[in-house]
Amino acid sequence: MNARSEPAPAGPDAPARPPLVRELLLVAGLFLVYKFGRQLATGHTAEAFRNAHHVWDWERMLRLPDEGAVQSLLLHGDTLVHVANTYYAVVHFPATLAFLVWLYLRRPAHYVWARRVLAAVTGAALVLHLLFPLAPPRMLGAAGLIDTAHVFGPSVYGPPRTDSLSNQFAAMPSLHFGWALMLAIGLIVATRTRWRLLWLLHPLVTLLVIVGTANHYWLDVVVAAALLGLALAVLRLPRSPRRPRCALPHRRPEVRRRSPAERPELVGAGR
Repeated sequence: MNARSEPAPAGPDAPARPPLVRELLLVAGLFLVYKFGRQLATGHTAEAFRNAHHVWDWERMLRLPDEGAVQSLLLHGDTLVHVANTYYAVVHFPATLAFLVWLYLRRPAHYVWARRVLAAVTGAALVLHLLFPLAPPRMLGAAGLIDTAHVFGPSVYGPPRTDSLSNQFAAMPSLHFGWALMLAIGLIVATRTRWRLLWLLHPLVTLLVIVGTANHYWLDVVVAAALLGLALAVLRLPRSPRRPRCALPHRRPEVRRRSPAERPELVGAGR
């Protein structure tokens, strides 16, 4: 998945790169809102489990695949499930940060667009976390799933009652999947390599990981994709200004030199 593409545009028509300090503050603010905003939804344990039963019943009514089928694939070996847990714990934030840094350095216009889309999706997700607290399937006894991170490690969550760093009742929508899908779409749009569609492997692997580790339901993924689609429809990538065509220099018409036979004055003088 090589992000190599055409050189960044230069010249007066190239989009200006936003000030670095301002962007660092904006991205840091987005991260803090993501982390601390989720704390507002804590303390809704009963409602979160009630909503979890509703989501589980809705999925069965819609005949969605059982999350247990994905988890059973991971449980074929300790190594595979450990890799899945590590992917869930380690890849999410660094991959998104690397994506924004690369766009900032190489594609300033795409960077501003991607940052706005990510901010819009994250803000909408936090509102939904507040309105619809949801316990993940690893906490739902009716799902029959195990907490793979707790059993096999590594785990980023502590016991829900004592975990002060994250809100474990914010399963819907899945920002793990929403951010991963935006990363893939942003790199596909910003690059020109013929292999760029391989970036879709990142959200695909993320989907299998978050469902297989019992951290998210299928509907969490569906809602995240819907929010991202709405943000992309509203916040469209600005078109690059077209450069005016250079006027061709005025050229004097060429005068064809006539041969002596075509010049009557010379023909008459030779008689």
